Amino acid sequence: MRLWGGRFEGEVDPRAADIGRSIDVDRALALDDLAGSEAHVRGLFGAGVITAEERDALLAGLAALGTEVTEGRVAWDPELEDVHLNLEVALGRQVGALAGKLHTGRSRNDQVATDLRLFSRRSADELDARIEALERALVGLAERHADAVLPGTTHLQPAQPVLLAHHLLAYVEMLERDRARLSDAARRANRSPLGSGAVAGAGFRIDRDAVARDLGFDAPTANSIDATSDRDFVVELLAAIALCGAHLSRLGEELTWWSNPAFAFVRLPEPFTTGSSMMPNKRNPDPAELVRATAARLSGELVTVLGLIKGLPLAYQRDLQGSVEPLLDAVGALWLALDAMTGIVAGLEVDAGRMRAAAEAGFSTATAVSDLLVERGVAFREAHAIVGRVVRGLEVRGAGSLVEATDDEWSVALAGSSDPVARSLGDEAGIADALRAGATVEASLARADVVGGTAPARVAAALAAARDRLGPDGRGTR
Repeated sequence: MRLWGGRFEGEVDPRAADIGRSIDVDRALALDDLAGSEAHVRGLFGAGVITAEERDALLAGLAALGTEVTEGRVAWDPELEDVHLNLEVALGRQVGALAGKLHTGRSRNDQVATDLRLFSRRSADELDARIEALERALVGLAERHADAVLPGTTHLQPAQPVLLAHHLLAYVEMLERDRARLSDAARRANRSPLGSGAVAGAGFRIDRDAVARDLGFDAPTANSIDATSDRDFVVELLAAIALCGAHLSRLGEELTWWSNPAFAFVRLPEPFTTGSSMMPNKRNPDPAELVRATAARLSGELVTVLGLIKGLPLAYQRDLQGSVEPLLDAVGALWLALDAMTGIVAGLEVDAGRMRAAAEAGFSTATAVSDLLVERGVAFREAHAIVGRVVRGLEVRGAGSLVEATDDEWSVALAGSSDPVARSLGDEAGIADALRAGATVEASLARADVVGGTAPARVAAALAAARDRLGPDGRGTR
C-alpha cells in the first residue's frame, strides 16, 4: 500500500523501495510519532476540521495503538516504508476509514521533524540522568580515597603530585559541561514544527501555539521552510554526545593504563573485565576499551550528519532521512558507555600505596622547591635552574627524590648561582633542611592553595561543592 501513490500507475522498482525503506530504523520513534499525532488531532478539532466525535475516536485509536507499541504487538510492515505509514495503516485497523483524516494539514516532513525533536528532548534528559550517575560515582570514589596521592603528569611524564580526588573531580567538571551542552541543545530543539506542512505551512487554521504547548514545546517554529528542512538541532545534540564520549574515552584510557600491573594503581571490578580465550592469566579491561571505541563511533555520527546537510538546497530533501539512524545510534551508544563507566568507577579498587610511591618518584616536587626558593627572594628562572642542577646530580647518583639531596649538594648548587640572593642562601643555617622539607609530597600539595588547586583543603571544598550540587538523592542541577 502506497499512501502517496495516487498519481502513479506502475509499481516501485524493488531496488528503489529498498533504498527508501526506513522502518527498521525509525520505528524507534513510534511513541514520539503517536504523541505528535494526538496533538495534531486536537489541533484539527480546534481548527474545525474534524468533529468532536471524530476527535475522540481518533484519540482512542491512537491510545490503543500506543499500548500495542509499548507491548511490542505491532507487526511492522516493510512494504509501508516508514514508521509514519505503518502507524497510519495500523490506526485504520482501529478506527476504519476515519484514519484517513489524520494526515489532514500535515506532511511527513513536519511529522518526522517533530518526532526527532521530541526524541532529542527526551534523550537529552535520559542521558543527563546517566551522566549524573557517573558524576556521583566519581565523587563517591574521591570521597572514599580523599587522602590518596596520584602522580600528576604532563606529556605522560612525572609532573607534580596531585590528590586522586582532584584528578577525579576534573572529570566531574567535564561531565558538568557535557550536561550543560545537552541541556542547551535540548532547549534549542524544543520548538514544534507541526503545522509547517511540507514546505509552505498547513492549509488549515491550526493553532500552532496550542499544539506546541500540547506537546510540551516552548513555542512553534517560526518558519515552515526552516522547520522541515534543517537538522541543526540533531547536529547540536550529536556534538554534545560526541564530546561527552571523548571525555569518557579519556577516563577509559587512564583506567586501562592504571589497571596494568606495571602501574597497579587500580583494579577494575571483576564483572567489568574479561578473560582471554588463549591466555589463562589475562584480566582485560574490555568495557573501558570499548568506551574508547564508542567515542570514535560518536564522532563519526556527528560528521555524517554535518556532511549530509552541508549542500542541501531548501526545503526538505530525502537525504535528511539519513540523519535519523546516526542520532538513534549515538544516543544508544552513549547510554551504554555511560552505564558501563559508572559501573567501573563505582566498583573500582584503589591501591593508594602504589599511587603514593609513583607520586614520590621522578622528582615531582621540584616545582614546589623552586617556589620555596622564590619565597626566599630568588628569581624564579634562577630558582628553576638551581633545582634543575640538583635534580641532574641526583639522577647521576641514582637517587629518586629531592628529599635525598644532601647539604653539600644544595650548598654547591646555591653557591654556583648567578643570583646573589641564592648565593647568600647557601651560607644560611638550615637551608638544606628547609628545602628538603619543601620537597615532600605533603608540602608540594599544600603549596597549590588556590581556587581549583590540589591543596587538600581546596579539594575538600571542591568535593563538598560537587556533593552539594548533585544533592544526596535524585536529580542534581545542570
